[in-house]
Amino acid sequence: MLTMIPTCRLNDVDPKAWLAEVLARIADLPASRLHELLPWKWKLLRQADKPAGSAGR
Repeated sequence: MLTMIPTCRLNDVDPKAWLAEVLARIADLPASRLHELLPWKWKLLRQADKPAGSAGR
């Protein structure tokens, strides 16, 4: 935790939102996809999920 929270902040990721989603998803995620939960990957995936025109919301 001491490294993940600063890593979130360095990548402009809300640590609370990131941790909540990681804890909710990690048990059901195959080991081959765990890299998706890293803060910088998580941010990119969340941005890709947003519909066009919703930036800044």
